[in-house]
Amino acid sequence: MPSAHLLPGIGDFHQPLLLDTNNVKSDGRERLGIDEMLQKYCGEFGSWQLRHFILTSLAWALEASHTMVMIFADREPDWRCISIACQVDAPLCSQPPGSWEWAHGPSGSTISEWGLFCENKYKVGLVQGLFFFGCMIGAGIFGHLSDSSLGRKGSLLVVCIINAILGCLTAFSPNYIIYVFLRFLTGFGVGGVGLCAFVLATEPVGPTKRGVAGMSTFYFFSGGIALLSGIAYVFPSWRALYIASSVPSIVYIVVVIPFLIESPRWYLVKGKTKEAMTVMHSMAQCNGRTVPQRVELALDDDSNNDRDGEIKGNLIDVLKSPVTRLRLFLSVAINFCCATVYYGLSLNVVNLDTNLYLNVFLNAVAEMPAFTLTAIMLDRLGRKPLTIGTLCFSGGFCLLGALMKNYGTWKILRMICGIFGIFGMAGTYNLLFIYTVELFPTVVRNAALGCTTQASQMGAILAPFVVVMGGGLPFAVFASCGFVGGLLAVYLPETLNRPLYDTMNGMEEGEAVLNDA
Repeated sequence: MPSAHLLPGIGDFHQPLLLDTNNVKSDGRERLGIDEMLQKYCGEFGSWQLRHFILTSLAWALEASHTMVMIFADREPDWRCISIACQVDAPLCSQPPGSWEWAHGPSGSTISEWGLFCENKYKVGLVQGLFFFGCMIGAGIFGHLSDSSLGRKGSLLVVCIINAILGCLTAFSPNYIIYVFLRFLTGFGVGGVGLCAFVLATEPVGPTKRGVAGMSTFYFFSGGIALLSGIAYVFPSWRALYIASSVPSIVYIVVVIPFLIESPRWYLVKGKTKEAMTVMHSMAQCNGRTVPQRVELALDDDSNNDRDGEIKGNLIDVLKSPVTRLRLFLSVAINFCCATVYYGLSLNVVNLDTNLYLNVFLNAVAEMPAFTLTAIMLDRLGRKPLTIGTLCFSGGFCLLGALMKNYGTWKILRMICGIFGIFGMAGTYNLLFIYTVELFPTVVRNAALGCTTQASQMGAILAPFVVVMGGGLPFAVFASCGFVGGLLAVYLPETLNRPLYDTMNGMEEGEAVLNDA
């Protein structure tokens, strides 16, 4: 088995559980899984992993930029009266035609340029929903490609190229239809960024550091949102904003991706043991350590350790296995609920009648302490209790927000409820990435993560349509999703101190051993 983990509640908590692959052959060769080699020879999180982690995780900021740009590009701008027939305190839709104008001209937003307000307001939710529909398709396709032909690094390169090109082209959309089409295609690329970057960043990290490292990737996503609010303030025109928010992707492709290293786990399951060992030797050398020549990598499936070739797996294998089938169904449902709340609260800032730039910035900043607290509690409380707790925490504040009015002091209190809702759900949303990575073996990990990411995008598709309802109803829907997700998480297994498996057979055999113990 690939990692030196502890059996919870059994024996010495400071002694690793050494599984089948950790043995010395008659010819003196020592065969280790990747986790075991990281712990014993390479280092779990040294300077090599730190550099690789930072460079890879920067892609999360790009995903945040391409996703949340819709908050500013599709916002309803300020308007003003230009005749006595206009009533300042009345809603825009009740004003007589020609009695008002957009305060900063029609070019500030897609709403003002193409008339996406009043009876056409649903078109805002439609374009945002189709963007997330593209994300859903892209997550499934690139989840498969990153496990198969392209690998983690190759898939990340492709999606970044798609985002950079289409993001710039969106700025030149001549009409609403073309705009919708380009946002859909951009979503196709964005859907693969997070899962490829997350897996590539965390797979070379040792088992005792993986949880904290995984949670830390999302500081980059929140940082990207906070930075975007500043970019949007500097570039108030939606067309200029799309170009400005796409330039970082171009820089990332040219400056960062050439220095990324493919995951040694992907090399190993593809039968490229020499390439995997090259990465492990480079890692050890950079960390000031040495891998002895007699040491070699081995899969956790003993039947494949003495033959070369690729080990394949797909979602059909996940569904066939009694160990992983229920895990996938539960993960899909929980991710759907979580994303509905997370993206819904993020987009709902347009209904709060407060400073949009400040509110987006505060929501992004509110996420960061959630990552810190979750990372601290991750290895103390376990994945399962923390998932349940954060979902219910967010659901509780959304319920409070649903009970408050949108005027006077109540408006500020509802905004605060939204911030605390984001705080809790941000912790859950990111914890679910770590949880999913640990629930499935390497050979199908990105395919499973792609499937759960698709479920997240389905929740994100729903979110804009919930937001356009306005009033307290969105908060009520978000509260329901939070509580339902917490209930479903009760049925997931705990993965704290469990091995990170490579193959389906290895997981089934390993789980059987751990359950018997």
